[in-house]
Amino acid sequence: MKRIKMRRFLQDKKYPALDFLKYVGPGLIVAVGFIDPGNWAANLAAGSQFGYKLLWVITLSTIMLAFLQHNVAHLGIVTGKCLSENATQYLRPWLSRTVLGTGVLASISTAVAEILGGAIALQMLFKLPIVVGAILTAGLVIWFLFSNSYPKIEKVIIGFVSLIGIALLLEIFIIPHINWGQAAKGMVIPFVDAKSMPIIMSALGVVVMPHNLFLHSEVIQSRQWNLKDEAVMERQLRFEFFDTIFSMFLGWGINSAIIIIAAALFFPRIVTEINQAQEMLVPLLGPVAAIIFAIAFLFAGVASSVTAGMAGGSIFAGIFAEPYDAQDPHSKLGVLITIIGATIAICALSFVTSPFNILIYSQVFLSIQLPITIFLQIYLTSSKRVMGKYKNVWFTKWLLLATGVFVTLLNIVLIVETFK
Repeated sequence: MKRIKMRRFLQDKKYPALDFLKYVGPGLIVAVGFIDPGNWAANLAAGSQFGYKLLWVITLSTIMLAFLQHNVAHLGIVTGKCLSENATQYLRPWLSRTVLGTGVLASISTAVAEILGGAIALQMLFKLPIVVGAILTAGLVIWFLFSNSYPKIEKVIIGFVSLIGIALLLEIFIIPHINWGQAAKGMVIPFVDAKSMPIIMSALGVVVMPHNLFLHSEVIQSRQWNLKDEAVMERQLRFEFFDTIFSMFLGWGINSAIIIIAAALFFPRIVTEINQAQEMLVPLLGPVAAIIFAIAFLFAGVASSVTAGMAGGSIFAGIFAEPYDAQDPHSKLGVLITIIGATIAICALSFVTSPFNILIYSQVFLSIQLPITIFLQIYLTSSKRVMGKYKNVWFTKWLLLATGVFVTLLNIVLIVETFK
């Protein structure tokens, strides 16, 4: 079986308390999808229209996301195969190909938002047209995925996430009048009214994304040192939980920071587009703050585009019962289908509608596909034939089903509201 070379990690027996650091990484790869351009747009809208009141949405969505990602990572650890490979192995061929075909389309839809984010950032920084920025971003992503090994990609993505966090911290330190008491209250006390419902649904809808569920079950393979040793597997299952919680907490912090910045600077002026927020920063905090904002957004767009390409490659390779391998033709083709397909969609749609509407269209398709991926995951992780003694216990299964039903209903309402 082919598997990308992802084994270069220190195993220093002298410092057992730091062993968990060897497992940190896969969760951060997934966390990038939690802070993509779609999240930025939803968070800016939430903070600018409702101040600190919708911070609780980030808390709730992070809990749901951590639960689902933790569960799908267990599938990858126990079986040694990703979600896509398991679907091919345990579903009827016509069903697995249908499900995974929609998964590839979901990755393309995700990449539309991610590449568009990179293009918008380049437009903010260098005044490049959206089409030119999209082509440049796509070219950079394809080159990066095909010319680097997984360990290097993981390190670069971790660097991107760190830089995004640092940039937003700098923005927060520049802002003189953040109401931290209201922010703390908003994180734990739900606020809902008729006007806030579309924003709440949008913010929740862009957090749990199907390509991230496929991707986490793939990249967790980087820490599978010895699947035949049950003690090693138990240890990996334990440390994966810390990696997932740490990574989701980091994503929670970054998303919360965006809402806090929008609430402190823009509320009650409504912000619906990223470049609008950057333009409003200039008179409020000066050009340096606007540049920092644009650079952070560029990092988010490029990093999330890389993970969308990896997810597309993993799903497509899984159709052929193969793991993701950047040197394998099926994985390469999956990456190209995802990135080039998304770029063509952006270039075509940019002539007939605004970047904001393109983001909306991409999220609508994700809303349609997401329940398919969630219930596929629940079926596989609840099966003794697939997971053996590590299958979901009854209360985990019912919690997963409740989460899946809630996310499905949420996305149905989001689709209806969008077309209204």
